[in-house]
Amino acid sequence: VKDGSWTVLQLVEALGSCLENTDPRTRGRGIQLLSQVLLQCYSLLQEKEVLHLVLFYENRLQDHHLVIPSVLQGLRALSMCEVLSPGLAVSVLKAIFQEVHVQSLMQLDRHTVYSIITNFMGTREEELKGLGADFTFGFIQVMDGEKDPRNLLVAFQIVHDLITKNYTLGPFVEELFEVTSCYFPIDFTPPPNDPHGIQREDLILSLRAVLASTPQFAEFLLPLLIEKMDSDLQSAKLDSLQTLTACCAIYGQKELQEFLPSLWSSLRREVFQTASEKVEAECLAALHSLSACLSRSVLSSDTEDLLDSFLGSILQDCRHHLCEPDMKLVWPSAKLLQAAAGASLRAYHRVTRSVLPLLLEQYTKHPQSSQRRTILEMLLGFLELQQKWGHVEEDESTLLSLRAPICSVVFSALTDPSVQLQLVGIRALIVLGSLQGFLSPSDLELVVDHLIRLALHEEDSQSSEAAMEAAGSLAPLYPKVFSGRMVPRLEEELQSEREEESSRDHCSLQQRCLQALAAVSIHTSIVRETVPVLLQHLRKVQKGSKARNTQDVVSVCQSLHRVALQCQQDAEGCWYYHQTVVPCLLAMAVQAATQESTHPLLGKALLEEEVLAAMVPVISAATTHLSPELAAQSVSHVVPLFLDGEVSFLPQNSFPCSFQPFEDGECLEAQRRLVVLLMAFVCSLPRNVAIPQQERLLRELLALSCSCNCPFTATTAAKCFAGLVNKHPAGQQLDEILQLAVNRMEPGLAEGPRRTQALTLLLWVTKALVLRYHPLSSRLTDKLLGLLGDVELGPAAADGFSLLMAESPDVLHKDCHADVRIMFRQRFFTDNVPKLVQGFHGAGPDVKANYLKGLSHVLNHLPKPVLVTELPTLLSLLLEALSCSDRVVQLSTLSCLQPLLLEAPQIMSLHVDTLVTKFLSLASSPTMAVRIAALRCAYALTSLPTTVLLPYKARVIRALAKPLDDKKRLVRKEAVAARGEWFLLGSPGR
Repeated sequence: VKDGSWTVLQLVEALGSCLENTDPRTRGRGIQLLSQVLLQCYSLLQEKEVLHLVLFYENRLQDHHLVIPSVLQGLRALSMCEVLSPGLAVSVLKAIFQEVHVQSLMQLDRHTVYSIITNFMGTREEELKGLGADFTFGFIQVMDGEKDPRNLLVAFQIVHDLITKNYTLGPFVEELFEVTSCYFPIDFTPPPNDPHGIQREDLILSLRAVLASTPQFAEFLLPLLIEKMDSDLQSAKLDSLQTLTACCAIYGQKELQEFLPSLWSSLRREVFQTASEKVEAECLAALHSLSACLSRSVLSSDTEDLLDSFLGSILQDCRHHLCEPDMKLVWPSAKLLQAAAGASLRAYHRVTRSVLPLLLEQYTKHPQSSQRRTILEMLLGFLELQQKWGHVEEDESTLLSLRAPICSVVFSALTDPSVQLQLVGIRALIVLGSLQGFLSPSDLELVVDHLIRLALHEEDSQSSEAAMEAAGSLAPLYPKVFSGRMVPRLEEELQSEREEESSRDHCSLQQRCLQALAAVSIHTSIVRETVPVLLQHLRKVQKGSKARNTQDVVSVCQSLHRVALQCQQDAEGCWYYHQTVVPCLLAMAVQAATQESTHPLLGKALLEEEVLAAMVPVISAATTHLSPELAAQSVSHVVPLFLDGEVSFLPQNSFPCSFQPFEDGECLEAQRRLVVLLMAFVCSLPRNVAIPQQERLLRELLALSCSCNCPFTATTAAKCFAGLVNKHPAGQQLDEILQLAVNRMEPGLAEGPRRTQALTLLLWVTKALVLRYHPLSSRLTDKLLGLLGDVELGPAAADGFSLLMAESPDVLHKDCHADVRIMFRQRFFTDNVPKLVQGFHGAGPDVKANYLKGLSHVLNHLPKPVLVTELPTLLSLLLEALSCSDRVVQLSTLSCLQPLLLEAPQIMSLHVDTLVTKFLSLASSPTMAVRIAALRCAYALTSLPTTVLLPYKARVIRALAKPLDDKKRLVRKEAVAARGEWFLLGSPGR
C-alpha cells in the first residue's frame, strides 16, 4: 500500500473471506491486519476511501466483542486522516457512544477510545460542538468508572478542553463534575519499577486543572473542599487548600458568597491548631487568594461589599488575640491578618486601619523586651506589605497618619538594651526607609544618627553589623543625607586622636568606621566622598611606625575592596574608583619601596607580604569591570611604570630614587616585591585589551621568576607570567615565549640552588595552559609527574596537583577574564590519573607517598558524579593512601571518601571492613584535622546498608568512646555525632 501498487480498498477486497468469516476470531484477525495497515498508511488515503472505511468500521462496532479492539484501532487511524469528510467525526463518535460499553474494555482499548476523541477535538472542534450537550453526555458515559491512571490523565485533559474551549455542557454540569470529582483527593502510589512513570503529582495537577477550570463547578466543589479540609489526612488538606487557591483565580464574588463563613472557619481552625508548617502555609495562601478574589469584584451601589464584611469577620476573630497577655495566638492571628491584607491595597487599608493603632498601643503597654520584639515583628510584617505598592498614598494611608508613633516605636527599639529587639528595629528602619515619602527630613537625620551610634558604639557585633547593612540598603535611596551627614561623622571618628589611642577599644572603633564607610559606598555620589577619606586614612596609617600598622593597612584595604566590588556594576563609579584608587595605591607602594632602597626603616608596613596581598584584590576588583577603552587608557600608564620607571601619572610622584623593579641589584629587592601589584592589574584586564610591550614584559617576568631569591617575588612573577600566557592569543609569539620558558625551567629543575623557583614557574605555567587546553600542557604535566619521583622536589610537586585543580583566588579564574574551558578537571583526570597510578606502582618506597598525595588532590577537586563512576578502579589506591604517614595525604583522602560514602554506598559496602578499621585508627591521629575528618567519615559510614554495618556496631561504639574525652572541643563534637548515629543503627524507624 505504501508503494502505491495496492490501494487500501483492494486490500479490503483481498481480505473479504476473512472479514466475512463466521468465526469471530478469524474476522478479528482480518480487521486487525487492516487496522495495522491503516495506522501506517492513513496519510495516503483518499477522501472516498476514508468514507467507505468509516462506514465499514462503524458497522463493525456492532460485531462480536472479540473484534471491537481491532475496530477501535482502525477508527483511531481514520481519526488522524486530514481528508475526513464533514460529518464523519460526529458519526464515528455517535456510533462509539451508542454501540460500545467502553468501561468493559481492556485498558489499552479504553485508551484508544480516548485517543479517538482527543484527535477529533483537535481537528473537528466545530463539528463536535454541533452535537451540543449530547457530546458532553456521551463522554461522561465513556469516562464513568475509569480507574487506570494512564487513561485518567488523558480523560482529565479531555474534560479540561471541553470546559476551556467552550463546548456545551447543558444540563450535565453536575454530572461532569461528579464523574471527575470522585477521584478527589487523588490517592495513588505508583508501583515499584513502574515503566509508565506516572506520578501521583501528575494526576493531582491534572485533576486540579479540571476542577479549577470553571466557576460553574463552584456550588458543588466548594462544599467538597470544605469537607476535605476537615479530613485527618494531611495530603487531603493540602490538596484541598491548593485547589481552593487555584479556584480563586477564576471565581468571583457570586461563587464565593454563600461559602465564605465556612471557608474562613476551616482556614482559621487549621492555622490556630495545626502542627504542620506546610498546612499553615497553604491555609495562608488560600486566604490571600480569597481576599484577592473579593478585591477584584466590581462593586455596584446595590451589592454588599463582600471584601469588607469578610475582612470584618477576620478582624473580629483575630484582633483580640493581639491583646492577650500570654500571646499564645498572637502569631497565628498576625499571619492570618497579613495574608488577607497582602491581597490588595483596599484590603491592606481596611486591615491596617484597625490593626496598626492596636499594635502601637500594645507596644507601649508591654514593657518586656521579648513581648515588644514580638509586637514589633508583627508591625514589621504589615509595614513590609506596604512595600508591594511602593509610594505611600497620602489620602487613604493609615501609615502616614501614624508616622510619628511608628517612628517613635522603632527608634525606641533601637535604643533598647535587648540586642534581639534592636535587630528587629533595624529591619523595621530599612522598611520605613524604603517606603517613598514616609520619612521626613528630620526623621532621616535621626535614622542616620541611630545607625552611626549602633554601627560604631554598640557593644554587640550583631547589632553593629546589622546597622552597617541597613546603612548600605538606605544609602542609595538617600545619597545626599548619607554623604552629607554620615560620611563626615565617620571621617571625624576616624581621624580623632584619643587618649586611649593604644587601647583595643580605639582600634575596634577604627575598624568599625572603616567597615561603615565601605558599607554606605553604594551610590557613586557617596563613593566620591568615602574613597578620599579611606585613602587619606591609609596615608596616615602608613606613615606611623607602630606595631599594629600592618593590620590597620590591611583593614583599610579590605574596606577599599568592598567598595570596589560595590562599584563594579556602575560604569561611572567604577572608572572614578579605578583612576582614584589604583594610582594612589601604586604611588604609596612605590614611595615605600624607593624609600626602602635608600632609607631601609621608613614605610615598612606597605612592603609586608600581608599588606601587598590585601592590595591585590583591591586593584583586581577595580580593573575587571572596566570597559576595554578605559582599561587600555589605564594599561598605557601602568605597564611603562614597571618597565621604564615612568611615574608621571602617579600623584605625589617625587620619589627618592628611580623605580626599576626588573633591574638587578640587592637594594632593589623592595621594588621587586611590587610586581604583585602589576600582577593584580594586568591579570585582571579584559582579554581584548592590548598590553603595551607585552613580549618584553613576559621576558622580564620570566627572568625574575627564575632568578629572584625572594620566594614571594619569584612566585608573584610566575603567576603574572602565567596569567598573561593564559590570555595570550595562540600563534607564533606565544609558542616562542613558551619555548623560552621551557628552556629556562628545564635546567633550573635539573640542578642548582633555584630548583624550587623553577618548580613554582612550572606549576603556574602548566595551570595556565591546562585551563585553556593548550597542546603543550600535556608535556609540562608529564614533567611534573616525573618530579614526583624526585626525593627533594617530590612532596612540593605532589602539592602542586592541588594548585592545578583548585580555584586560584587572584589570577587564572573566570572573574579576571582568564581562558577557562569547561570540564578542564575531567579532562586532566582522564589524561593523568592512569599515569599517576602507574607511577605509584613503579615507584620506590620513599616516594610512593608523593603519588598518593598527587592522586588525592586530583580526586578531591573532581566533580563527585565523575568520581563515583571511576570509584571501583581507584578505591583500593584510596584505601592504601589512608595508611600513608603523610597527614596531608590522610586528610585529603578522608575528605574525598566522606561524600563517596553517601553517594556510592553499594561500592563502598564491599570494603566496609577496611574502612571501619582505617577510620577508627585515624580517629586517634596526633593531628586534630585528621581526627575530625576520620570521625566525620565514621558518621558517614552509617549511610551504608544497615545489614552490612550491624556486625561492626559494638566495636565502633566502643572505639568512639575514646575521642569523647579528646582535649579539643571540635573533636568531641564530631565524636558525639558519630557515636550517636551508630547507637541508633538498626533501631525501628531508621
